[in-house]
Amino acid sequence: MSVETTYAHRFDRMEKDRSKIWKILTRDFFQQWVGNDYTVLDLGAGYCEFINNISAARKYAMDLNPVTVLKAANDVTVCSHNASMTWPIEANSIDLVFTSNFFEHLNSKEALISCLAEIHQALRPGGVFIALGPNIRYCYSVYWDFIDHYLPLSDRSMVEAIELAGFQIKEVVPRFLPYTMSFKKPPSALFVRLYLKLRFIWPIFGKQFLIVAYNND
Repeated sequence: MSVETTYAHRFDRMEKDRSKIWKILTRDFFQQWVGNDYTVLDLGAGYCEFINNISAARKYAMDLNPVTVLKAANDVTVCSHNASMTWPIEANSIDLVFTSNFFEHLNSKEALISCLAEIHQALRPGGVFIALGPNIRYCYSVYWDFIDHYLPLSDRSMVEAIELAGFQIKEVVPRFLPYTMSFKKPPSALFVRLYLKLRFIWPIFGKQFLIVAYNND
């Protein structure tokens, strides 16, 4: 089954709602790490909800899904590339790499390690790496409900892998967002804004980790 078919089945019917949610997530939360002069790469960009909505000088989306190039905004350069192989990106040229719900789809830990090495290579010294993904410590009962999940990852295993790749951890939130956006009824914009502000409720609903790390090379 192709990546295109899997994601079309899962997300096409809620694409507009997901885009609205990501507009709020980028503007009200993730933009704090992105300068207006930054070069940003969205790893496993999918439908480009993050990269289309973030404000940056130069924007890249990397994904093997052929739909990505159709979803990317005009100011986004799409790289159709296997993220675990040597990247077609100049070393030390990226200010921030962002990835959401991507690493669990890699087919081995070796692929994960290779991917992290490529991220480290691409980032400039002082560059930022932000990783968001399902935390198996809090969603183990439903983690395997998606056919394309291969790697069971937690905040702890990801921190160890990221540190071994040469990064310095800046922030770890074991329980950030709810597990998935593949819901029947999406949350309202007001709920999303309130959720981001009320950090004390994150440990109640959050089942995805958030890790922010820096390239100190």
